[in-house]
Formats: sequence, C-alpha cells, structure tokens
Amino acid sequence: MNTLPNTTTKKANHFCQGTDCQMIRLNSRIICRGAMLSPLFQMSKTVINNRNLSETLGILLKIMKEDMGVIRGMVNLYNSKTGKIFIHDSIGLTTEEETRGVYSIGEGITGKVVETGKMIVVPRISEEPNFLNKTQSVENPADSELSFVCIPILRGDKVLGAISVERICRDPEQLNYDVEMLGIIASMIAQAVELYLLENENKSHLKKENERLRDALKERFRPSNIIGNSKPMQEVYSLISKIAQTKSTVLLLGESGVGKELVASAIHYNSPDADAPFIKFNCAALPESVIESELFGHEKGAFTGADAMRKGRFEEANSGTVFIDEVGELSLPMQAKLLRVLQERTFERVGGNKSIKVSIRIITATNRNLESMVKSGTFREDLFYRLNVFPIVIPPLRERSSDIIILAEAFVAKFGKKFEKEIKRIPSTVQEMLMTYSWPGNVRELENVIERAVILTEDDIIHTHDLPLSLQTPISAKHSHSNGLIAKLDSLELEMIVESLTFHKGNISATAKELGLSRRILSLRMQKFDIDYRKYRENSVPE
Repeated sequence: MNTLPNTTTKKANHFCQGTDCQMIRLNSRIICRGAMLSPLFQMSKTVINNRNLSETLGILLKIMKEDMGVIRGMVNLYNSKTGKIFIHDSIGLTTEEETRGVYSIGEGITGKVVETGKMIVVPRISEEPNFLNKTQSVENPADSELSFVCIPILRGDKVLGAISVERICRDPEQLNYDVEMLGIIASMIAQAVELYLLENENKSHLKKENERLRDALKERFRPSNIIGNSKPMQEVYSLISKIAQTKSTVLLLGESGVGKELVASAIHYNSPDADAPFIKFNCAALPESVIESELFGHEKGAFTGADAMRKGRFEEANSGTVFIDEVGELSLPMQAKLLRVLQERTFERVGGNKSIKVSIRIITATNRNLESMVKSGTFREDLFYRLNVFPIVIPPLRERSSDIIILAEAFVAKFGKKFEKEIKRIPSTVQEMLMTYSWPGNVRELENVIERAVILTEDDIIHTHDLPLSLQTPISAKHSHSNGLIAKLDSLELEMIVESLTFHKGNISATAKELGLSRRILSLRMQKFDIDYRKYRENSVPE
C-alpha cells in the first residue's frame, strides 16, 4: 500500500500524527489505517454483544457502507444440505434481488469462492465473464465500472459462505485494503455463522424430512392401482386410509365403470390383512340358482352335479376380505342369508347343516340407489343398514375432469406396451375431445377408447380420427366418417393447426410462420375447421 507524505497527511483531517502511518484514499477521502480501528472496534463489539446473526450482519453491512463506501454488500451462506448458496443479508439490494441471488457450488464468482475457499478480486465487473449478475442489480452503464471483491467465510477448513462488495475503485491498493477489511469481518462472524447454519440447517432438514414423511404417508394411502389427483379422489384416498386399518363393513357407491373394484382392492391391500385372501364375486354375473352355491359352497350330493364338497367365497376369504359387487341384484331370500353372515359371521354350505364361522371383512358395491329400493320393498332395510356402516361414494369421471388426461396417458402407456407400440404423445386436439366428452361409461369407457385408439394409430401419435365419432366435435367428425386419405389428411391438418395455435397462445402470425402458410391461407383453413384463435390465447376464459 502506498505511503503518503506528511504534507498530504496534514491536509487530511484525521487523528493520525505519526510519520510512518500508511495512508489510503477512500471515497475521495485520504485516511490512515489507524482510522479504521474505530469501525473495526464497533464491528467486534457488535459480534460479541449480539447473538442474532441477522441483526449483527445488518449492523456490519451498514458500517461497511458508511466507512468503506461500498455500493452493494452481500453476505452469502452455504447450506450443505441443499447445496445452494443464498443471500442471507445485504445492503443496496431489494428483497426481489436478494431472492434471485442463489448460486450452486462453482457457479459464478460467489460459487467459485465457496467451492475453493479462496478470495476473488475483480477490478472491473464488465471484463469478468464469471460475474453473472444473478441478482440483476447491475443495470446502469456506470455499474459496469464497479469493482467486485468476494471473500470466503472460513471456520478452519470449512467454507461457510462468502462476503462480497461492489464499489467504485480505480486504485489496486484500495482493493487490497478492502480484501484485508473483509477478511477481518469474515473472521469475526465465522463462529456466529457456523452456529446459525448448524441450527437452521437442522431445522430445515427436519422440516424437509417431515414433509418427506408426510408425502410418503400420502403415497402409502394413495393406492398404486388408482390414478388421479383431483380433489374428489383425494377425499376418497382419505377415506380409504381411515377404513383400511379396520375390519368394518364398507359400501361402495357410484356409477358403473368408476372403479369400485379398484377401491375395494385398495382397502384390502392397504390393510393389516393384506397378505390374506381377497375374494371377488359379482352378483349380476351369475343366475340366481348358482349364487347361493358360489357364496356359501355346497356339500357333496347337495344337488345334481355336486360330485364333491366345494367351499364358497365366504369360506375362501376367511381371515381376509370378500368383495360382493352389484349387491343390489340379490334376491330377497339371498339378502336374508347375507344378513346373517354380516350379523354372525356364520353360514351353512348348501346341503349341509354344520355352521361354519369365518373372520372376514365384507365390502359390497352397487350402482343402484339402495335407499329407493328399500322404500319400494326390493331391498331389505335391515340389510341396508348393516351394509351402510362406512359408505364411500366414488365420483364419476365427469366430476374429476382434471384426472382425464392423466388416466389417458396411463392407458396409452399400458396398451402401447401390450401391443408393442411406442406412442409418444396425445395431441392437444385429442386432449380437448377427451376433456369435453361427458364419459357416461366413466373410467372403463375411457380405457376402452384409448385401447381402440392405440390399436388404430399407424404412427406414434393418437389422432382425432382414431377416436370414436361420439367423442369428436362436429367439424372433426365431419372429416372422420371415412378412413380414406382425404379424411386422414384433414384430421392431421386440424391437429397441426390447433397444436401450433396452442403453442403460440393464439398468435396467428407466429402460427402461420411455423406452418409455412400466409395469414390469409391459415385463416381460410381455420374457417374450414371452425377454429377460433381467441380460444387459445393465454388470458382466454373458457365458456
């Protein structure tokens, strides 16, 4: 550092009297190193007396601004758990600029200082490619002349973060002086920073671990055999998680095709009896004369053809779960026998007189209104109350529209694998058709539609003409009556226009350019397919 003559020293109004004092120019002032003892003393007092790191750094940054003349100053801390370097405190930056100033190890000057533990001094930031300006605080042309000094905060060999300053400086000696000052400050705060990081990293780690465990619990009780993230399905998952841990009777209600059997299996396989049998029985699949034998079993010689004793579904399900679908189809005599099983967990095989006791959970399902059937006398009231211990209503697909595309993509993957086809995507035109259809057959109908489309497609995309006419809009249906070349070309043209409009958010010029058409030709093609570009604007409101 330059030693200034006594004449200059006398002109500078400071307390130093010695001829050997080393002087430095600071913000158009000439001061000696001794003059900096006062701010250093203030800094040390601040660090010793204040246990709050944020308050300590706030005071230190203020001293740095007033006594060192920095324009912007930052204290960056390194979170070893996340691997990120963030701005903990600053002066001269807005909150938004602070938020943007996040670095990874080795990224930019700050990242390199934390990575290596060595300081970096940049005389002019405009000449340094590693100065990334992630905070976006360097905007004015004059800022490009600023110098940048970045010093690591070290505790032994451990790098805890970095202190950096931006300032106007054309004197290399002044930058050396900044390095010394920042080095002293970094040493002063190192212990406080280490304690802060240890405490808050653990808090952050515990918080993330709690979030991870909560997510794991959610995943555990979100059955892998059911797809959907919509709010109605989240409510179903919640009910499944509650009832799965018990052996209570469950009644599943909902339209045909909503996935009642999937919910039943989810309840069983998330229960403590998951390793026990899960036996399914559909009351509508068999004639009345066979149902009793299937449910309760029969003894040898009980009827013509009964050549041997046979266990029924209840006996096979012992210690596990029996799922009875379409329970509303049972006759009144069969309802009475089911009621006894629910009440006593005992029954006799057909043709036998020995009571068989079982320990089972009974899950029933129906798409019929059992309460109306009770009023009309076609369903036993006492059986209804026995079944209705824990009802779960499975929502129809039209009430969980946000799940339609997720389900469609899952079915595309399933059938693509089954038929050895690699389907890469479902275009937005097809997605729109899937979303606007009412799906009276629910998830089962959607699965069938996608299976058909995967079979029909001749490339790696599901096209509109691969969907049934019932799903297609009037204009697309008009061009899909035939499987001929013209129909398929029209369908492909419609998809390309809609895809491009969607990507460019309804911008006709950009769409025309991408498709290699003039605006006029594109408008004519859009008229042909009755496409309204306004529908694809980012701020458009769906009708």
